[in-house]
Amino acid sequence: MKRLVILISSLFLLFVYVLNKGFIPVRILNMFTTPQTSQNEQKTQEENVIVMSEESAIVNAVDHALPSVVTVAIKKTVTQNVYSIDPFNPFVQPNVQQQQQKVEGNIGSGFVIDKNGVIITNKHVVADTTATYTIITNANKTYVVDKIVRDPLNDLAIIKISPKEILNSLKLADSEVLKLGQLAIAIGTPLGEFKNTVTSGIISGLGRGITAGSPYEDYVERLDNVIQTDAAISPGNSGGPLLNASGQVIGINTAVSQQGQNIGFAIPSNVLRELLSNYIASGGTILRPYLGVRYSIIDRDTALINKVPAGALVRDIVKGSGADEARIVIGDIITEIDGTAVTQEEDIAKIVASHKVGDTLTVSVFRDTKIQKIQVNLKKASE
Repeated sequence: MKRLVILISSLFLLFVYVLNKGFIPVRILNMFTTPQTSQNEQKTQEENVIVMSEESAIVNAVDHALPSVVTVAIKKTVTQNVYSIDPFNPFVQPNVQQQQQKVEGNIGSGFVIDKNGVIITNKHVVADTTATYTIITNANKTYVVDKIVRDPLNDLAIIKISPKEILNSLKLADSEVLKLGQLAIAIGTPLGEFKNTVTSGIISGLGRGITAGSPYEDYVERLDNVIQTDAAISPGNSGGPLLNASGQVIGINTAVSQQGQNIGFAIPSNVLRELLSNYIASGGTILRPYLGVRYSIIDRDTALINKVPAGALVRDIVKGSGADEARIVIGDIITEIDGTAVTQEEDIAKIVASHKVGDTLTVSVFRDTKIQKIQVNLKKASE
């Protein structure tokens, strides 16, 4: 027994000696040890997981949303003057003939918000009231537009078609909880040619104010509180959805900066949510109140120099509007509405938008060195 103990002890000491001298091959040691991952290998694995996670999110969101995205096409007849000159007698008045030319093409994007054929797009996409519009679905089915309701306040429009089947619709996310750096995915038909184009990026800014116009129509509008994204947006993307990683709509692609690269803008989804509520409550129309004045803001410094109060200097009155009927005149300075001071460009629009058609506002105006309070009844804004 003692010999056995001595033999085991001797073998253990021999193993320790050989191990210290490095005589055991590494492959044998690996059998008794747990492999250690280097920091570089671990970092690479983590990066691969992040990349795969983002890639999967984009793919899943696109798979979910793509069947709901549509292309908006236009058809219209344009009358053109054609001049012909007699080459043998150039001093004779040119002969003028009118020729009609048909114009057709894809001009924008949109998406289905209700399975029964309610589609959202930008107002500037369907601004021409003399044209005929058609909708082309992701499945290449074409529908003639039954009705278009344009929002007089925002660059939004609701299109109604009559599909024979149930359409795939998108859900709206809450745009109030958006964060900078959040994933953003845009889908549309850029340049009116490349259907189902997908681009991705992040939310680059929130609460932006821009002046937007259409490359196809003579149309300019001031938009406030829009989302900025670096997801590539081109003419033709207008009206298409800006999505989050879950495939929900966080905005409606509306404009792109001509001065910089990868600067696009979208109207927040909560603006659309309010529009749809208005549309449903109004029985398929959009009721927007408006004051009926065009104005420019007089800031505090300018007001001090000219010895007038700060406010909105009325430059024009819309005939038949509430302001017109209340006898507000050009040259008045609107200082308050219902006790709220008017100091910024968007103040009047915000105050009026918080009321309904038929409401009466108390408008304080500076006229002839005095402040007057005028009661204005809000009218329905036209498209």
